[in-house]
Amino acid sequence: MKKLIFALPLLLLAPLAQAVDQSPVGDFKAMMERSFKANGIAAKYRIYQLDFQAACSQEKPPAKSALKAIEAEQMKTIRYPVDGKYFGDWKSGEKIAISGKGLTWSDKTPTGNGGGCYNCHQLSHKEISYGTIGPSLLEYGKSRGNSEDVVKYTWGKIWNAKAFNACSNMPRNGDAEILTEAQIKDVMAYLFDPESPVNKP
Repeated sequence: MKKLIFALPLLLLAPLAQAVDQSPVGDFKAMMERSFKANGIAAKYRIYQLDFQAACSQEKPPAKSALKAIEAEQMKTIRYPVDGKYFGDWKSGEKIAISGKGLTWSDKTPTGNGGGCYNCHQLSHKEISYGTIGPSLLEYGKSRGNSEDVVKYTWGKIWNAKAFNACSNMPRNGDAEILTEAQIKDVMAYLFDPESPVNKP
């Protein structure tokens, strides 16, 4: 009798499951277009994944050849400083690294945006609270030096980390206009300046 009681709900649900499986999916993109509208910095294009984001969101990671192709394409997005100067004010850079302030709906440019660097990285000798998703950047400039290769690599990594690691968790700070060029210069100074808390205990 118990077997029959348990079997009946399954028999009743079977046709419903088949109907759901066979129902049309519909045009998802058209539905998204109808449901959302642009508002300030929240442009409509942001509701759709970019090609590399879709590739990195799959259950299985992309093949090595696909990763290399993504990185090569993302490398093209990196814009180096127009004036050839990579460093700003490290004190401003520290404020940007600490701040997690994001953009609001009405913001047009990211002049007041924060980098939120401590969410993922250790930076200052004095900071006791930091994330560990990304590698420690403590004594970054002190340990790496300031050769042209190191400086350009660091700028590129901050601008678009996907150019060096296709599925990196690091945001595309420059490419996605999270930080301005001036803000990135300040963060660069925070990483490299000998007087910065990153390099000076």
